[in-house]
Amino acid sequence: MQLVAEYIRDNLSATLSQSALEIAHITDTSDATVIRTVQAVGFTGLRDLKETIEGFFIATNSPTAKMASTTSDVANDADTAIDFMVEDQLNAMLELGQPHNRAGMRKAVELLSGANRIGVSGIGASGIIASYAARLFSRSGYPAYELNRTGISLAEQLIEVGPGDVIVMLGHGRLHREASATVAEAERLSVPLIGIVTSDKSPLIKIAEAAIVLPRSKSDQVALHAPMMCCLETMMIGLAAANPAKPLATLERIVEIRNRIRPKK
Repeated sequence: MQLVAEYIRDNLSATLSQSALEIAHITDTSDATVIRTVQAVGFTGLRDLKETIEGFFIATNSPTAKMASTTSDVANDADTAIDFMVEDQLNAMLELGQPHNRAGMRKAVELLSGANRIGVSGIGASGIIASYAARLFSRSGYPAYELNRTGISLAEQLIEVGPGDVIVMLGHGRLHREASATVAEAERLSVPLIGIVTSDKSPLIKIAEAAIVLPRSKSDQVALHAPMMCCLETMMIGLAAANPAKPLATLERIVEIRNRIRPKK
């Protein structure tokens, strides 16, 4: 029971996506011992424990409440909408230039420059950005893939992850089940994580080897995704600056292939 308790304590994010049988296998115990341990420390069962862990990680308001707060501020005036956008983006870009984020970006570029491949993780709107980022890295000479499916179909993407890869994770708040599964797979394969988050309370900061925090100007308002795109594009430029020959060679190859595809005049 002590082995089980210590495992859960040290692997909170992985526990969210694991069954009692999986935890038992990892700790060389039985699923009955796992359940007894969970109950001994005050939970009714594994589900209760996971809900408590999620509550520890999750500190966000509902999207509806955030949108209501945002629209009440901008009212029906296009000018106030512009002011809101400028303030939010300017705040994020100023944060990107802060010393801790500069250090995070340097570490991220260092990790990515030595990666076999780059995985970009995100769901929902962040999943769309993940696809864009994967294409961006690939065009720059760094093979990349997205990890943006939800539910059990994510497993088909996670099997692409291999030793020597690096995963960039996009997070706005809670560590959802897809993110937990991605973290667990990265830990299994010793794959470094880079976190781009909008809150300094994100659990990804403690997990990732490099982290960049781009907080919103007002935490109770709707999350905008442009800062993450800017951050990813900055990473791409940083990689290009670190090894200019690689993106140039890749882009030249892309042009050659395009010329084959274009109809001849």
